[in-house]
Amino acid sequence: MPLSSRVPELGALELLLAVARHGSVGRAAAELGISQPAASARIKGMEQQLGVPLLDRSPRGSRPTPTGLLVVEWARQVVEAAQALDAGIDALRERRDARLRVVASLTVAEYLMPGWLLALAAARPGTAVTLRTANSQTVAELVLAGEADLGFVEGPATPAGLTGTVVATDRLVVVVAPSHRWARRRTPVTGPELAATPLVVREPGSGTREILDRALAAHGASATPLLELASTTALKAAAMAGAGPVCLSELAVADELATRRLVEVPLAGLDLHRPLRAVWPTGRRPAGPARDLLTFTRKT
Repeated sequence: MPLSSRVPELGALELLLAVARHGSVGRAAAELGISQPAASARIKGMEQQLGVPLLDRSPRGSRPTPTGLLVVEWARQVVEAAQALDAGIDALRERRDARLRVVASLTVAEYLMPGWLLALAAARPGTAVTLRTANSQTVAELVLAGEADLGFVEGPATPAGLTGTVVATDRLVVVVAPSHRWARRRTPVTGPELAATPLVVREPGSGTREILDRALAAHGASATPLLELASTTALKAAAMAGAGPVCLSELAVADELATRRLVEVPLAGLDLHRPLRAVWPTGRRPAGPARDLLTFTRKT
């Protein structure tokens, strides 16, 4: 049942209680940080709203009328209930702000997230952060299920049911061991040629695999997996052992390329760029530490 129009607003009830405590509209106004004319107008407005006089005014101050004393007592109960609600909301916000659950794709978790989390720890030293890693498909499922406050995925589009924003861009590269015949190749490898070659690749559901499959599909082809591995470390180890060409994020192989433990293969006609996105459930904007983490990703 909705409240009637006769119920005063909470601020007016707080003012009435302050007048009852101080015996003065002026001192009550000073306590609440408003002007005396504004306080007097609010009291008069409440009297008109209720249809009864609330204060006896004299040169010595203002005192509640007998009717006003009744309203003061009722107002005290309302204000105390509102204060309890306010304290409860603060406790909920503190509990929410004390933890952050993040789930991220391997590339984001291993090569971008450490810097972001260091910035968050400096800004919010009391926040306990848990970070899970999964492929992009699983990240989306966990965020939708409410098991993470914020997710990070790789791929060309935001997963259904989620809202996202691009926080970085990445490029996939094909790498081989220095002993592989492609390491000395001068002409680029084409899409059909790459598709016809057994590759060491990520598992289906990962953002890396999705981008590779889409790029090859543009040439009417698909990847020929030699091995499917769910770990970036395992993929790099397989490449360095000479198992075959591997498609990985350039972030993941930067050190190996710099030290010539792996060699990048030139490609032709393949777009292997991809956006990296932060995602959250549609209609539920990130708040607290999740909002702050999102801010730090945009600064890098």
